[in-house]
Amino acid sequence: MKRATVVILILLVVTPVLAHAFAAGFTGFGVSGQQPQPEPPKQTDEFVPISQLPPQDQLPAAPLLVTAYSFVWLALFGYLVSVAQRLSKVQREVERLESDMKRGTRG
Repeated sequence: MKRATVVILILLVVTPVLAHAFAAGFTGFGVSGQQPQPEPPKQTDEFVPISQLPPQDQLPAAPLLVTAYSFVWLALFGYLVSVAQRLSKVQREVERLESDMKRGTRG
């Protein structure tokens, strides 16, 4: 398997774990026992600002956003490295064919 493919597969496995760790704030990460379940919040029909919501209902957007952007940039970088490697291989093959043509041999 090519190195870029291996890196992308590793990223696909590691990214969700890191996102979970950042979302959990590194507290309670791992299996250390059961935590008591909080009571479900009361349903409201009106708008409630996020600052008034309990912490477990607030979405930790920043860590998820950083994880998503990191994954996209790493995937793009891996793709560009892969294209550069393939392009250099094609360039070497073209140079070899040109030298064979100048010598009059066929490969």
